[in-house]
Amino acid sequence: MDDRHAVRIDAHQHFWDPARFRYPWMDDAALDPVRRPYTPDDLAGELTANGIDGTVLVQTVSDLAETRLFLDIARETRFVHGVVGWVDLTTPAVGEVLDELLDEYGPLLVGIRHQVHDEDDAAWLERPDVRHGLGQVAARGLAYDLLVRTRELPAATAAVVALPDLRFVLDHIAKPGIVAGWDEPWAAAIADLAALPHVRVKLSGMVTEANWTNWSADTLRPFIERVVDLFTVDRVMFGSDWPVCLLAASAYGDVVDAVSTVLSGLSPAESEQVFGRNAQTYYRLPGI
Repeated sequence: MDDRHAVRIDAHQHFWDPARFRYPWMDDAALDPVRRPYTPDDLAGELTANGIDGTVLVQTVSDLAETRLFLDIARETRFVHGVVGWVDLTTPAVGEVLDELLDEYGPLLVGIRHQVHDEDDAAWLERPDVRHGLGQVAARGLAYDLLVRTRELPAATAAVVALPDLRFVLDHIAKPGIVAGWDEPWAAAIADLAALPHVRVKLSGMVTEANWTNWSADTLRPFIERVVDLFTVDRVMFGSDWPVCLLAASAYGDVVDAVSTVLSGLSPAESEQVFGRNAQTYYRLPGI
């Protein structure tokens, strides 16, 4: 890659096919607009149009078959630089499963995620079997994506404290109540997490926490500014959450433009960090 070109990375995007997998989170009729297959062909043109060089492809369902499918896609798709997959963290064999994936796919597997905010137990991340699984993720040099809301932030913070050798990434700024205008419980809880140095945060998934039909960059501004203030530009990365974002945005570029507008005061070097370099280094993306 030419060093004169700042590589721009979308640190959070998905593919899915409702004919192939069942997505429990898609049962809501409000998700009908995105209830169709989304493939690399759907995203490639959007990335080019918005100057995005590569992506991190993130799991959408608790199914190891999807993880293998996504890793196969990454092998074949030039712009997918890494996969955050799913494995069952609660099984005693989690280490063996991770080893099998790494033996087969190597550094294309960059992280693991579980949809923690869908668990009934707000303290799921504190369970001994889950902590053992997270330890196995850490032992293999992978990152772990935290998909939580304010309810689960205390348990997430406790997990980060307990596992200082694991690189954590907070997805979607923990999904604050943007639609209400401000979310003070979220602001307090995320500050505790931000105080821990081995966690990063994605500026992603925000437009769908706002009013889907009436949001703007200014709607997101106080939340983005609080996150950047807490984590600093060294620990923040951009993610589109495409195609989930299409529930509230008319196009991929709307999300890129909104985050870019709020962060327009960054220096060129700081912007390079948020829109690419932080994801490259923290996920240890191969092939760049």
